[in-house]
Amino acid sequence: MVDEGCGYCFMEVSSIGVEQDRVAGLKFKVGIFSNLTHDHLDYHKTFAEYLRCKKLFFDTLPKDAYAVTNVDDRNGMVMVQNTKAKVVTYSCRAIADHTCRIVEESFDGMQLRIDGREVWTRLIGQHNAYNLLAIYTAAVLCGASEDDALLQLSLLESAKGRLETLRGPRDISVIIDYAHTPDALENVLKTLREIGPKKHIICLFGCGGDRDRTKRPEMARVAEKYSDRIFVTSDNSRTEKTADILEDIRKGFSPKGLARALFIEDRKEAIRAAITLAPDGAVVLLAGKGHETYQIIGTEHRHFDEREIAGEVFNTMKEL
Repeated sequence: MVDEGCGYCFMEVSSIGVEQDRVAGLKFKVGIFSNLTHDHLDYHKTFAEYLRCKKLFFDTLPKDAYAVTNVDDRNGMVMVQNTKAKVVTYSCRAIADHTCRIVEESFDGMQLRIDGREVWTRLIGQHNAYNLLAIYTAAVLCGASEDDALLQLSLLESAKGRLETLRGPRDISVIIDYAHTPDALENVLKTLREIGPKKHIICLFGCGGDRDRTKRPEMARVAEKYSDRIFVTSDNSRTEKTADILEDIRKGFSPKGLARALFIEDRKEAIRAAITLAPDGAVVLLAGKGHETYQIIGTEHRHFDEREIAGEVFNTMKEL
């Protein structure tokens, strides 16, 4: 990257990477804490250990660096309490060094007010408002002008598999998103509910095999809270039996939620059912795969592209 003339490197640093010293020897100018959610507990075992490893990154930032933290997260100030770096705060709800508010939102984008100035972005959702504010803050700290930073935010497009929208017959919208943790699923479903409060929302999801089992019932509780109908299916089952994974998920539903849920092990068949059974104008969320174009069954990677499957279902519906 240096040989190619890159002036900046933006890197996602995981708690596991920190704990395993994979970033040892690197000097960071800016560190950003967004939030701490239910993830990686198959590795860390406890939430306290997960927090400790995440915090270690900020503890080791040099004094000439910036520690940027989201004060709306309950662990936001915990992360920076021992850092030597200069602390810079951001928030979408409270007073902070940098703030953001959603002025207007639709499935096509959001009008944001960042530090008192408005900007339109093609991204949607409260979680993306936080992400964009963090990006803006880092850009300004790295020397960009506020005008240039806002301009670039307005040009950003959503990554593949992140609230990716496909339009189908009967005004049905299929949303493909990588959400595979309780927090991520809640963010996406809340966003869909807020944008289309009167829409019929269908949530299809599964959970990966050979990974943290404790999040499986949590995913069910989130899906039940925000969805009108739920399809529970496979994700990357790996070496676990899909039926066992679905049974773990089932335990998170209340009796009322269970009455709104269908369990279909074959993900392709589940997608077909979710879309074809959707009422006119419904929103169908396909959660968990996102940008991935494969499924891992056993140790085998099999081609699996949800865009192709949704397209096939749309074509069938048009022919009827």
